[in-house]
Amino acid sequence: MYEWAGGTDAFDALCTAFYERAVKDDLLADLFRHMDPQHAHYVALWLAEVFGGPPEYTEVRGGYPTMMRHHLGLAITEEQRRRWVNLMMDAADAVNLPDDPEFRAAFVGYVEWGTRIALSNSQAEATPVQEAPVPRWGWGVAPPYQPG
Repeated sequence: MYEWAGGTDAFDALCTAFYERAVKDDLLADLFRHMDPQHAHYVALWLAEVFGGPPEYTEVRGGYPTMMRHHLGLAITEEQRRRWVNLMMDAADAVNLPDDPEFRAAFVGYVEWGTRIALSNSQAEATPVQEAPVPRWGWGVAPPYQPG
């Protein structure tokens, strides 16, 4: 999926477009008020690794434990989670991430799964898993259709 999407450059473009929207959004802006200037790039590295790219997020940022810790105590609401998903899909369209049904179904599947875990881990009473590998997301049921 990493190659199909366009590699790390595509995920960098995606995350740049997403965070340009998120910091201006009434529901999400407060979550990103103190965002590191490199935040979008770090999320791009995470997504690249999740979708089959190099393990750069793990090597540079510390993998799953780092990502999990970034969500602790944020008290993300379901409304914020859904807005995050919607803005991510808008950003995917804006940067021309592949729009074939197979890629988008797998991409949306991960975004839904990941945001639901982030929401859960962000609650005051959360007891998240402390150590886990970065998930590796694949095509799911259908790889991309290629005539021929």
